[in-house]
Amino acid sequence: MANDESGMLTGRCLCGGMEYEVRDAFNYAMNCHCSNCRRATGSAFKPFAGIESDKLRIASGQDLVSIYGDAEQAHDVHCMRCGSLLYSIVNNGATAHVTMGTLVEAPTIKPSAHIFVASKAAWHEITDDLPQYLEFPTE
Repeated sequence: MANDESGMLTGRCLCGGMEYEVRDAFNYAMNCHCSNCRRATGSAFKPFAGIESDKLRIASGQDLVSIYGDAEQAHDVHCMRCGSLLYSIVNNGATAHVTMGTLVEAPTIKPSAHIFVASKAAWHEITDDLPQYLEFPTE
């Protein structure tokens, strides 16, 4: 599904078995450097965009959904076949944190900050001018 007049974006896992649709109406986007995001992605940080959970739906591959964490409160949604982390559900199920690297089309939002830099990988140097927060920004 292309980024069209309805403002929908498509995301998919590495093997293509799972696909989701999400509105291009993200509330925020950040680069998370916490150890959990690093482990989940195998990368120095996880670029993610936050949106209300009801603005995201699995379009295909429901049978491949693998949930890691508390199914109600907060969890990660992976593809059971390839292991791709597609999104996380947080805030007692109210918010989805979409992993931006799984989006097929470019969203209109870009990350605006680095968060949890107090626990960032020692081998990674942040070289851009985005604000850096030791934890999650509260303002």
